Amino acid sequence: MNMITNVRIEGKGEQAVVLSHGYGGSQSTWDHVVPHLSQRYRLLLFDWNFKGAIDASKYSSFTAFADALIALIDRLKLKGTVFLGHSMSGMIGCIASVKRPDLFSHLVLIAASPRQ
Repeated sequence: MNMITNVRIEGKGEQAVVLSHGYGGSQSTWDHVVPHLSQRYRLLLFDWNFKGAIDASKYSSFTAFADALIALIDRLKLKGTVFLGHSMSGMIGCIASVKRPDLFSHLVLIAASPRQ
């Protein structure tokens, strides 16, 4: 099961920013900020497939989501990204940054879930 779909890169600039939506959302969450941020940053947008993951025992914790995020960032050869995560994605980003601090320079958390 593919937990991350519809991957796209927008914008220019050397600094990469990962925009990670919350549960029940999609990358369209960021539609109003993408035009502004893409003028200065390279943006990584994608959709989480939370629906399929909820039923799968492999994804019963945020750790498996963090591993999927790490794999995507590695595949795209990004380092030192700014991670912007909303809701459940905030905690996924926290876990991923502990596992692989080289991939992240900053975490920006918006209404992040308080625990796993």
